[in-house]
Amino acid sequence: MKKIVGFWNPSVILTYLGLEISVLGMYLAAKQVHVNFVFVCFIIAGICDVFDGAVARKIKRTEEEKAFGIELDSLADVISFVVFPIIIFCRLGYLNIAHLVIYLLFAVAGIARLGYFNVTTAESEGPVKYYMGLPVTYTALIFPIFYPIAALAENIVPTYYSLPICMLIVAFLEVLKVRVAKPKGIAYAIVSFFAILYIIYYIVSAL
Repeated sequence: MKKIVGFWNPSVILTYLGLEISVLGMYLAAKQVHVNFVFVCFIIAGICDVFDGAVARKIKRTEEEKAFGIELDSLADVISFVVFPIIIFCRLGYLNIAHLVIYLLFAVAGIARLGYFNVTTAESEGPVKYYMGLPVTYTALIFPIFYPIAALAENIVPTYYSLPICMLIVAFLEVLKVRVAKPKGIAYAIVSFFAILYIIYYIVSAL
């Protein structure tokens, strides 16, 4: 592997896996496969991102490999949690000019949030205890949870409006300068439990 660009070791396996699952989800969206299976890919990509850091920290790495891991994670996040959600919303049929404006704002907010995270992480000493602004990864939890709730309230507020508004709010929260606690300990188990629960819900609902 020394003749291949990049650092290829077990510490980045989950990052690459999450990225590939996101690409699979985009492919399914383009093929007009049931949107529930697209959401399943989105949730799994989120799970991979939640645990990739914990896995990487357990593996012995050089400082260069650590720096590579940070950059790789953010680049993968652009695909999985900035581009992929936009693809999902397009798959749902939200394609007018107002939706496009929201997508543009969401994209800018997402990459700004990731760029800021990379800079502050490079300057910080020791593990990050909290995030500044809503992490883009949280979209893999927010959108899959909000989608069925919005569908139930379709007669009150059509999802054609409620879901794009949700995306706009998320974009604002990503660049809002507020501290967001970093999950730790039992929080990982809770997130995993709800992720599995929603994966089962989406699969069963599609059958």
